[in-house]
Amino acid sequence: MDRRVFLKSTALGLAALGLGATAAAEKTHIITLSFDDGFKRSFYKIADLYEAHGLSACFNVIASGHFPDFQRVDDWISPELLGNFDDWNTLKSRGHEVMPHSWKHLNLARQPLEEAKEWVVKCLDYFSANLDGYTNEEAVFNFPFNSSAPALEEFTLSKVLAIRSRELDRTAAEESNLFRKGCRTFGPKNIDHWVKREVNKFLKSDGGWLILNVHGLDNEGWGPMSTSFLERLLKRLVKIQTLEVLPTGYVLNRIKHK
Repeated sequence: MDRRVFLKSTALGLAALGLGATAAAEKTHIITLSFDDGFKRSFYKIADLYEAHGLSACFNVIASGHFPDFQRVDDWISPELLGNFDDWNTLKSRGHEVMPHSWKHLNLARQPLEEAKEWVVKCLDYFSANLDGYTNEEAVFNFPFNSSAPALEEFTLSKVLAIRSRELDRTAAEESNLFRKGCRTFGPKNIDHWVKREVNKFLKSDGGWLILNVHGLDNEGWGPMSTSFLERLLKRLVKIQTLEVLPTGYVLNRIKHK
């Protein structure tokens, strides 16, 4: 089943993304695999696979996932599977992107607005204090469950560079906001075939940016990919001269400073 599906692709235009479309060798497509939650074993595997191809991975982690009192979330996020900020600093030092994915993975759209704001601030403050080189000005806040509300989105966008949130209709107002990102996700079982289908469909398009919200590898997380599939996928993607495989924050900061 699909969960909170939203694809942001060509609507922004190639120029806004810093992509060229006049020559075959120029970049026309961007793909981001946005890995959520903070599964320690999976994230180190993912980092190794990305580094083998000279790529940087996009990791979004729960701020309090390493705390002794962190509570299991549904059937998919178990405390014993999650890493800590020693891990996240290690991965960041290796060139990967680490971004906030909430304080404790609450569905913030279901919380009272002022309380939800407090959870956002608590998460951002913890990242500022514990993640090397982190700044809110360059951060993407990835809403848990891709679930939010307009007032909370507006508040969060006043604190960070960008957000990743729930599905929206493709209205003119949405398309004009480069820093309110959506994604496409799928689960709860293995998603290898789904990722392959979405990537193939995107590569046949004129160009733009595809963000797929994914989680752990093999049996970790909601809608996991297999390690062998990810390895084959990256090996295939890096051979496409018109494609970039990039983290979300990197792309948005490139837009900001263009």
